[in-house]
Amino acid sequence: MEAPHHQHPLPPPQAPSDGPSGGDGGLPGGPTDSPGPGTRHEVTVTVRTAEAMRELGVRLARLLRAGDLVLLTGELGAGKTTLTRGLGEGLGVRGAVTSPTFVIARVHPSLTDGPPLVHVDAYRLGGGLEEMEDLDLDVSLPESVVVVEWGEGKVEELTEERLHVVITRALGESSQEGADDSRTVTFVGVGERWAEEDLEALA
Repeated sequence: MEAPHHQHPLPPPQAPSDGPSGGDGGLPGGPTDSPGPGTRHEVTVTVRTAEAMRELGVRLARLLRAGDLVLLTGELGAGKTTLTRGLGEGLGVRGAVTSPTFVIARVHPSLTDGPPLVHVDAYRLGGGLEEMEDLDLDVSLPESVVVVEWGEGKVEELTEERLHVVITRALGESSQEGADDSRTVTFVGVGERWAEEDLEALA
């Protein structure tokens, strides 16, 4: 189960700003922080069931390669871990993908010739990247796919090229992950790496 925490979704792509508050606007109910400067590419997908969320993760895995950083944003029960479970399935890694809340991070080695999956839950880490140094994410990233839940504002310094995934749902719906209600999943690719990727394949 994901740790309860209020976290805002990302702003929509506009002109980048050097100011601390971004200046990029925000998705409905979104934060003031921008994913960062550089080329950005955005695609939105509607997901109606937990199984569809898992399948979306499988499709996402086909686009990922070693060195990719994926930041997951969404409230409790939005489906972040379900998406990551499908991602792990698509990457062909070992071990069940579950919420790493109480161990901060789990490494799932590849059962094929693909990259390992490093699954991080940054909910309990209140500061920035310096609080995550013991996880050696900067060492793991070049050879792994690193997925960070609750990572906004904490791990962007790892790389200027990253994929932000924002999951939102209708207000008043059940908070249980896996509930049969619609989610909107917005993929925001930042940097040249994602400008060249066909995110429309996720739709």
